[in-house]
Amino acid sequence: MTNPSFTANISFMFAEHDFLDRIDAAKAAGFDKVECHFPYEYPVEVLRERLTRAGVVLTGLNTVPGDLPGGWGRAGVPGEEAAFRHDFDQALGYATALKVPMIHVMAAVVPQASRAAALRTYVANLRAVAPLAASAGVTLLLEPLNTRDKPDYLVARSDEIVALIAEIGQPNVKLLFDVYHVQIMEGDLITRLRRHAPAIGHVQIAAVPSRAEPDEGEVDYRAIFRTLAEIGYTAPIGLEYRPRGDTAAGLAWRQTLLS
Repeated sequence: MTNPSFTANISFMFAEHDFLDRIDAAKAAGFDKVECHFPYEYPVEVLRERLTRAGVVLTGLNTVPGDLPGGWGRAGVPGEEAAFRHDFDQALGYATALKVPMIHVMAAVVPQASRAAALRTYVANLRAVAPLAASAGVTLLLEPLNTRDKPDYLVARSDEIVALIAEIGQPNVKLLFDVYHVQIMEGDLITRLRRHAPAIGHVQIAAVPSRAEPDEGEVDYRAIFRTLAEIGYTAPIGLEYRPRGDTAAGLAWRQTLLS
């Protein structure tokens, strides 16, 4: 098996440094790719200069959480279509300027009673913006979030996301298969990776249940890496975990799991 490549999520990793300095810390630790959640505190020009100087590529970012109760996106909130479009345009502007290939479009925390209308809004919003992203060469990622960490998030299961992607019907809308979330909500990881392979646009990993380095807990990441190779997934795997301590010291898991 060829060893996978990784992109370090600097919203979680290297948190012992200021945000911009995490780019340099990731490079020093051997990463030439990083992803993050919300870089909008910093002007595009500042981010571009830091990334270029370090020789690091930004591979992904999120739309903003927004200011609604519960936060975590507006794509699935009826009546917030204009606000969602503002959030999306901001993310696409950053992605285009920084040549970021993927945007995670955050759905929303939605009361169960509003779920049906929220799903209709989610589908309509994605259909409206997907062609704009496609024209910029950007893939839109939809991620299920587990209900333990994010109660009432609109979509919590990969199977449901894949059905919504089919309904949206845009080729650049893909599943963000975060092993951590999928294991908590659904399990049967290898079967789901194989089943959903055509829909997967990005994969992220972390230990379950701790969300720390992937060398502990209930997921056999050696088997996950073998399965990803089997299904032809060759893109970088996102390291979206919270280090147990010093980030660089914790990277010893790469030797343990990839040897």
